[in-house]
Parts: sequence; C-alpha cells; structure tokens
Amino acid sequence: MDRQTVTIYDVAREAGVSMATVSRVVNGNPNVKPSTRKKVEEVIKQLNYQPNAVARGLASKKTTTVGVIIPDVTNLYYSSLARGIDDVASIYKYNIILTNTDENLEKEILVLKDLLTKQVDGVIYMGHHISDELHAQLESVPTPLVLAGSIDQKGILPSVNIDYGAAMKDSLDILFENGNEKIGFVYRSVDEEIDSQVRYGAYKEAHQDHGLPVDDNLVFTSSNSYKDGQNIYDQLISNGATAAIFSDDEAAVGFLNAAHDNGLQVPEKFEIIVSNNSKLVNMTRPQLSTVLQPLYDIGAVSMRLLTKMMNNDEVEDKEIVLPHTIKKWGTTK
Repeated sequence: MDRQTVTIYDVAREAGVSMATVSRVVNGNPNVKPSTRKKVEEVIKQLNYQPNAVARGLASKKTTTVGVIIPDVTNLYYSSLARGIDDVASIYKYNIILTNTDENLEKEILVLKDLLTKQVDGVIYMGHHISDELHAQLESVPTPLVLAGSIDQKGILPSVNIDYGAAMKDSLDILFENGNEKIGFVYRSVDEEIDSQVRYGAYKEAHQDHGLPVDDNLVFTSSNSYKDGQNIYDQLISNGATAAIFSDDEAAVGFLNAAHDNGLQVPEKFEIIVSNNSKLVNMTRPQLSTVLQPLYDIGAVSMRLLTKMMNNDEVEDKEIVLPHTIKKWGTTK
C-alpha cells in the first residue's frame, strides 16, 4: 500500500479496532489495553502510517507548531537565535515554521497573518524595529507570542534580550579608559529602536558621564553589509575617530579589512568593538572584541518562555534580560 494513501481508517481496519482507538494510540493516551496498543503499533509500523499533523491539530486544537518570524535568514545574528529556538522546540516536541521577511513591514504583517491561518500554537518574532502598525498586529495575536532579541518600548509584549544600553556603556568605558575621546558609532537605521534609541541614548549618556561632547560627525547609519563597513572607513578616519562601536558584525569586518588595506594598525591606532558576538568575530584577524550576547540562550529562553505560555503555566516575568559581558579580543588594547 502506498504510504501516502494510508489513513487512520486503514490502520483501524487492519488492526480490527475503532479509529478512536488508533487515535488514542497515536496521541499517547494511556486508556488503551497494552495488548491492543501493541497490535495497533505493529500495524502502524507495517503500513508505515504517518499521522496527519493537521488532522491531529483539529482534533486536539493544537498543531504542535510554532511560527518563527526572522528578518534575514542569512544574518548570522538571527541564525544563532534560531538555533536556540529550534533546539528547545525539539525538546518539547514542537515543530518550527521558519519565515523570512526581508525586513519588510508589509511582508512581516503578511507572514504573521499567514502563520495564524496555519493555526500555529505560538509565535516568536525577531527584529530590531517594531513599527506602531506591526506592534498593533503583534499585540492582537490570539496565540502566545514572544519577542527574541527585540525590545518592546511599550512594555506590553513578552521578550527576551540583554540590556543593550548597559552593553553600550560598558563598551564605551573600555574605549575611554584606553584614551579614546573621538569614538564612532555605526548602526543600522534610525527606525531600529535598539540602535537609534537604546544604544544611541547610552552613547550620549556615556559621553556626558566622561565630560565629553557628542560629535554627530562620528555617528553613521548603514546597512549590515560588508561593503558599507568598507565605505564608512574614509568618513570615520577623516573625522578624527580613533575607535568605533559597530552594531552589526558584518559591517565591522568590512571596516577592519579597509583599515588593513590602508595600513591602519588595529588596535594600536584604531580600536573596534562589535555588538552581536556572531561567528564572524572569531573569523577575523585580529579577532573582533565584542559584546558577548548569549545569542543561543536568548533563542532557547524565548522558546522555553513560549512553551510555558502555550501550556498556560504561571510566568512570573515576561520581560527577561540575560547577562552580557565584553570580550576583549584583538581589536582593543
């Protein structure tokens, strides 16, 4: 018999039991005689029966699937988060539907609506920018939802992240202590709250704490591309910067290689700290000093929080902030 055509009815007929009994066996219901369970399991194996997850979901009102909305599947930052999500999902027997939005608002909303039509049991959203329109959509989601590596400035949506402002200040303290007074800040977009509000706000506060003015000529927005990092090299150097903090690792690699091509010694003449602790930090020479974000743990804890919410377990804190440290590799003195 073709595996694709095998149904619960076929299993019930071959085993000489009701479809309800087969369903109980498939779903692990203990109210089945051991001898009957054994007979049904043997028929399932013989026919190579694959239970229909959608049909099971309709019966149990659960699909055991979780939708994960990711802005860019090629970005190592997000892929590290996704790995933690997937590992914990496997432990709790959930399947993942991974969606890519290309950081496009309209696509994010369409993807969210599409996941809901698939009746996912929960949603995890990643991304550094949540517009008012998207926030309204996320807030109205009828299923449990958690932000991973994202912040909700309104304090409504459950989230797991680090203290991005504190991490920025810690990075700046190191650079100030090393004698730098003109420190650049390269971030992705004015639309991204983590960068333009939290990190930039901490950047200004840290300068004030050290009695130094903020030079806006040292603050740049860029995409997360390697090429942008290369292009920013001339602008930072011409404005007198002796150090820089990058919110994205790939752009920092572009800058580092441009520095090498122009004979600028790192860290002797220029220091760099990055923010994401992606795999890239270990692939450069010298290795990039970085904020040690526990990316895998952020994803894993997000999924664990979501499982509790999906099971209606009591959750004491829906805004979880994980610890961070600064790892001084080869791009700081």
